[in-house]
Amino acid sequence: MNLVRHRAKLGIMEFRTLIDALALQELLGEPCVAVVDCRFDLMNPEAGRRAYLEAHIPGARYADLNRDLAAPVGPGSGRHPLPSPETFARKLGELGIGNDTQVIAYDEVNGSFAARLWWMLRWLGHDGVAVLDGGIKAWTQAGGALQSGEVDFPRQRFSPRANAHAVVNTAEELDPLLHRQHALLVDARAPERFAGTLEPIDPVAGHVPGAVNHPFSANLDADGFFLPVDELTRSWRERLAGADPKDLIAMCGSGVTACHNLLGLEVAGLPGGRLYAGSWSEWIRDPRRPVARA
Repeated sequence: MNLVRHRAKLGIMEFRTLIDALALQELLGEPCVAVVDCRFDLMNPEAGRRAYLEAHIPGARYADLNRDLAAPVGPGSGRHPLPSPETFARKLGELGIGNDTQVIAYDEVNGSFAARLWWMLRWLGHDGVAVLDGGIKAWTQAGGALQSGEVDFPRQRFSPRANAHAVVNTAEELDPLLHRQHALLVDARAPERFAGTLEPIDPVAGHVPGAVNHPFSANLDADGFFLPVDELTRSWRERLAGADPKDLIAMCGSGVTACHNLLGLEVAGLPGGRLYAGSWSEWIRDPRRPVARA
């Protein structure tokens, strides 16, 4: 039975962007649903898995940013290069995700790592994926149960249908796009990192000349939930300033929080943007590339 028919039989709707904790409680335990814990700490890479083993949403499996949602770093790559579609499809199968699976991704609070899994599944042609709004914090605040330890789940087969247009892989691919007047490069890093006044992660501070800043945190309210749709739409229309969303290229430090902006655009009803996967950490690998500050 395919996903649409199976969900119709169970009375389950497809979630493609966000899901709240109460809606997830209704879905939990359904065989067509896979919950994925994406918690991660860039400064302490093992912290996310430790947190998962201590307590996670029942039935959730863990996806590690470095090991599962990125390929190994290469000599000219950014910090989190994309795996090949075939490699990632195998990993999805190992996580119990097939082409007929509704995927719910979550992290600690703001969705910054869960959005990476959301985008990667969309990149491979899988629409049935959503991020838990407010993360595990929202889940526990809504009275959701937790469990500890590993989870057993059946392996699946995932057949990728990669959308090559969704991604700009390298600076060499980005450069000709930047010379088109209609291209809009949007950097999701914090304002001080974009300006080059503070750089805690990468060896060079600043931003790609011509880029504009839209921190991924601008998609969220003070509690880490996505803004209401009308506010999010207004914010993004101001940033687009008349540009077509399809001309937007999202970047950040390594192609992770840029996915949060692409999710925000999708929630706002402004889809079609592309991901510069290498992002700042790939751009600065070549010292000949220009750098802008402030």
